[in-house]
Amino acid sequence: MPSSTRKGAPKDPELADLFFKDDPEDVFCDLHEIGHGSFGAVYFARNSYSNEVVAIKKMSYNGKQTTEKWQDIIKEVKFLGQLRHPNTIEYKGCYLKDNTAWLVMEYCLGSASDLLEVHKKPLQEMEIAAITHGALLGLAYLHSHNMIHRDVKAGNILLTELGLVKLADFGSASIASPANSFVGTPYWMAPEVILAMDEGQYEGKVDIWSLGITCIELAERKPPLFNMNAMSALYHIAQNDSPTLQSNEWSDAFRNFVDFCLLKIPQDRPSSGELLRHEFVRRERSSRILIDLIQRTKDAVRELDNLQYRKMKKILYQEKHNGPMGESQEEEEQDSEAASCKMNSLGSNHSIPSTSVSTGSQSSSVNSMQEVLDDGCSDMTMMHPQDYSSTLESSAHTKKDHQYNWDDGIHRPEPRHASSDKSSQASNYKIKTGFATIKSASLVTKQIHEHEQESELREQMSGYKRMRRQHQKQLIALENKLKAEMDEHRLKLQKEVETQANNAYIELEKLAKRHTVQTEKEMKTALADEKKFQQQIVAQQKKELTTFLDNQKKQYKLCKEKIKEEMNEDHSTPKKEKQERLSKHKENMQHSQAEEEAHLLAQQRVFYERNCRAFKRKVMIKRHDVEQEQIREVWKLRALNPPANLLNVHHTVF
Repeated sequence: MPSSTRKGAPKDPELADLFFKDDPEDVFCDLHEIGHGSFGAVYFARNSYSNEVVAIKKMSYNGKQTTEKWQDIIKEVKFLGQLRHPNTIEYKGCYLKDNTAWLVMEYCLGSASDLLEVHKKPLQEMEIAAITHGALLGLAYLHSHNMIHRDVKAGNILLTELGLVKLADFGSASIASPANSFVGTPYWMAPEVILAMDEGQYEGKVDIWSLGITCIELAERKPPLFNMNAMSALYHIAQNDSPTLQSNEWSDAFRNFVDFCLLKIPQDRPSSGELLRHEFVRRERSSRILIDLIQRTKDAVRELDNLQYRKMKKILYQEKHNGPMGESQEEEEQDSEAASCKMNSLGSNHSIPSTSVSTGSQSSSVNSMQEVLDDGCSDMTMMHPQDYSSTLESSAHTKKDHQYNWDDGIHRPEPRHASSDKSSQASNYKIKTGFATIKSASLVTKQIHEHEQESELREQMSGYKRMRRQHQKQLIALENKLKAEMDEHRLKLQKEVETQANNAYIELEKLAKRHTVQTEKEMKTALADEKKFQQQIVAQQKKELTTFLDNQKKQYKLCKEKIKEEMNEDHSTPKKEKQERLSKHKENMQHSQAEEEAHLLAQQRVFYERNCRAFKRKVMIKRHDVEQEQIREVWKLRALNPPANLLNVHHTVF
């Protein structure tokens, strides 16, 4: 892409890095206005170099409050530059041109508010759940980075062709939390934002309140208190109880979700992460629910175009024939029905409009009518209003150049414009001279119109046909190119997924081998320590047993000598009896010592077994801790490298 330093670029190097130096009028083409607001206008555009379709938000920073406008632009550009999430609008860059900032973002079909405007009825509960789930994912991302959107509503929740939900319009967002500014749209404001005008601060939970109001908006087509003026609504929000869903047709899960979002006390209100686990958004639903909703909306827009087409055809037919509806008019209406059917089959690429639905429909219908009336052609397609506004204006003027009044059977053409052509002047001149005819006024009118408009109308219609064919070719070429790009991108993503899966498998194998080696080493060490511990206990018990036996021997000798002394002093007892008594004492002592020795051995055995079990328990606990740490390492590696099937699902969604 060419680059050149243009006059008027910011002098501050930090600010200059926020903007591209190219001329946006050279980079982008085919600009068509698709929305408008207090900030400026939003345009559909195409990148001249890459043919990428984008949306451009033009924001002027001249006139009154230039400094404030410039600071708001800088703030929004910095905020958008930090966003990296599939459920927030993708920012592609910003350009400066003639005191106007061109914020370039991805192009979306329209907003959730547009769905309500087209269908003229609330959305279905599962559709609301799908939109709410996507918005919650975007809010959870913002809140995890301490950002606050501060203007969540259906008009700022966009939808893509693939049914992805995108948060948009970050002009009111805060890059830090908590905040205390009074910003947002009144009917969607949380009570703490309103009360922050006096004092206090608020955090990301203000977006949860706005999301709850948005759910009511999608379920009832309007937010609560919408019939009040903004100041009265702000007072009611701050002072009264939280609103609820009015109809009883909604499920308990939906009602509970809205009630959770609209808890008045911010500390009681759940976070975006907690709401993502709520039953309302986790219920099973079709993956194509939003894609089907978008397709139904496209069909509804085409039906609206066809209805306007039939109305305009009837008006033009009556103006052309200047009479009541007859058989010929009924035939024309049948032709229009055929044309509308053909339009339904050819208009599959018609997009959901944001603000230009009615304008585009009327312009398309008027031009389509003109072709059917003159050429009998029924294969119509929708074109952008700016492409043929000049054709519509010229047709409107030429269709009403003359009106006729009946007076005694004589018709008199009366010019509607001061710049009537020579034929009209000649007709007036003939009437003034008493010109009379037996031709019907309708036939005369038809001849005059055919004479005056045939060449110009033919040229207009041929130009319109050329534009239509060119538009169809461009649409087909764009579809083919986008399809090729999607296929190429899909192949690239599949290769990335395979590479990442292989790398993850290799890393897991390495980690498993390392864990095996570590476990074997720990087991060997544990066995050696256990054997050493057992040897220490056995040695200590042997020493205790030796000491015990030595003490028994000494005690035995002392007792034996004492008995002998007693027997020597006793001269009255026969010697044989003394010998028997001595033998009996000896047997008793030996028996007693044997019992004491057995008791000691039993105590040692119990002590040995208990200490061995305690040692093994410590070893097992240590081994368990090591295994748990190894499992954590495995899960951590798997978290950094998700399985290939999950990656495939992720890339399919995006």
